[in-house]
Amino acid sequence: MAATKKTGGLAGVTAGQTHLCTVGKEGTGLTYRGYDIYDLADNACFEEVAYLLLHGKLPNRAELDAYIDTIKANRGLPDALKTVLEMIPADAHPMDVLRTGVSFLGNIEPEGDFANQNKVADRLLACLPSMLIYWHRFHADNVRIETETDDDSISGHFLHMLHDKPPKELHRKSLDTTLILYAEHEFNASTFAGRVITGTLSDMHSAVTGAIGALRGKLHGGANEAAMALISKFKTPEEATAGVHEMLARKDLIMGFGHRVYTTSDPRNAVNKKMSKQLAEDVGNTTLYPISEAVEKVMWDEKKLFANADFFAASVYHFMGIPTYLFTPIFVCSRITGWAAHIMEQRANNKLIRPAADYIGPDLQPWVAIEDRT
Repeated sequence: MAATKKTGGLAGVTAGQTHLCTVGKEGTGLTYRGYDIYDLADNACFEEVAYLLLHGKLPNRAELDAYIDTIKANRGLPDALKTVLEMIPADAHPMDVLRTGVSFLGNIEPEGDFANQNKVADRLLACLPSMLIYWHRFHADNVRIETETDDDSISGHFLHMLHDKPPKELHRKSLDTTLILYAEHEFNASTFAGRVITGTLSDMHSAVTGAIGALRGKLHGGANEAAMALISKFKTPEEATAGVHEMLARKDLIMGFGHRVYTTSDPRNAVNKKMSKQLAEDVGNTTLYPISEAVEKVMWDEKKLFANADFFAASVYHFMGIPTYLFTPIFVCSRITGWAAHIMEQRANNKLIRPAADYIGPDLQPWVAIEDRT
């Protein structure tokens, strides 16, 4: 891979080629393997999108049914992994829980030959929700849950484990849609970190562990958690309007707005905003959605910053009864599809990713004996 430009933070640098995704280009601004994100959000289930990313085409009915059966069969957690999850402190960040869980799984279920990469991808897709909710329920509720539910969808499985009952269809479908929206996003920081690790011919567990570490940073993942903290501060839209104006006057950082690549809007936001309104009506919450709209309006009117995918996702997850600290790990449960697909793509035409740097340190200096140093 060869960069074509020199710039801080690699903004605008082309660092390789991909068949997987376009961002800010065709259609509404986001496509997976040529399919517009709105078509996928309206018509597909998350498992179809996972299959598309990992296998290069949409599955037919028989292929989808077989794939769902494969995912369901891979949800269970080994006893050793359960023990590790129980040992992780209750106050640990859930992203650290998933980072540790994936790394440990790589020890007890190593990838071995790269010919096993699809099996590893399916295993991680299936068991990441199990890891997350097992740890959460063990420490929050003092129970050891069963992680092999009969739910056909990953979204249903997640909510079933979380709430001890199958979810309402509106909730299941809404979570499913957010998983589709988060599944892939070209050479973002976590994906690129995973490709860099893959380029050394490391294993998939190592690459995914590194990607989780990158997503852990608040400048990449976590904006939905920050958005939830923001909108929860206000009781009315009027209070939110005044409060955000005050924050802007203080030059406070307001997460959930703007994007490194999109310039006028994030196409995923419209979908999340619509779901937030539907779920607010479903659960009878009359405050959070109007407050979110008020914040969105101020940010656009004053800074011309648009809400990104994370902003309304916060209230979507909240209305489904998902604890705020689990918001970013849900991102992992979705993006594992994009990460794994990029790992496979990197391996298919691999070159070590080793960019150059412009040295800006001191000129060559003479050696000074220690007794002569000041």
